[in-house]
Amino acid sequence: MWRYLSGKVERGVLGGGGGLFEADCRDVIYNVPTATSPLQFSATAQMVFDAGRELWRYYHAQSGANVDASLYDIREHFQGRAAGGRMNNKSADEQYNKLIASLRDALRLLAKKIEGGVYRYGFLR
Repeated sequence: MWRYLSGKVERGVLGGGGGLFEADCRDVIYNVPTATSPLQFSATAQMVFDAGRELWRYYHAQSGANVDASLYDIREHFQGRAAGGRMNNKSADEQYNKLIASLRDALRLLAKKIEGGVYRYGFLR
């Protein structure tokens, strides 16, 4: 997969028939990178980045925010834990609930967009 992301996979290596770089899959997540051009993300992938960035900004506006926090850490901060140690399903913070819902919706859209190619091009078997 790293060879694919770095633009070093030749036409037809991962895909069958017409090849990996056919028009039907080229813009699913990003345009196929080459050694001289950076990755170009699709509008759907950019939506995921934007939703995640907004959640990240909101978290870092809170007092005591961890600068190295992962999404799991951010969720734990807002959702808290129950007495048994399990993370709560929801948060009392409405802004957080709105932002996490937006991120999840964007992730669902991206997953629908790429699910056919994941198996077709050999990323999962």
